[in-house]
Amino acid sequence: MRETRQMKLILNYVDNSYDHPTAMEVYEFCKKSVSNISLATVYRNLNKLSSLGLIKQIKMPNNIDRFDHVHDEHPHFICIECGEITDLDKSLDVSKIAPKNVKITTYEINFKGVCEKCQRKGE
Repeated sequence: MRETRQMKLILNYVDNSYDHPTAMEVYEFCKKSVSNISLATVYRNLNKLSSLGLIKQIKMPNNIDRFDHVHDEHPHFICIECGEITDLDKSLDVSKIAPKNVKITTYEINFKGVCEKCQRKGE
């Protein structure tokens, strides 16, 4: 894999982000340093970094995927109102809920609901 300046910048941004950025948010950040970077370049690099396991891609119901710097498996809470993603406790023991005699190599667990902030808005 050829590691370009753009790829390093994208990886650095996602690795230092704790709010699960979208490709557009990554693009807006990168444009400040590399004015001629294209959105297609950002998407291509995010997909490459995800396929290499350097970042995690979180599939979202609205098709605007988010990206996570945490490489190990962990569940998320996704607010169906504002789209905010929160990392949940990593101590979830998947082996207790998995079928017997299977070897789990990866998993994705997303809980969906309404976050506290959005619940307060609705009151």
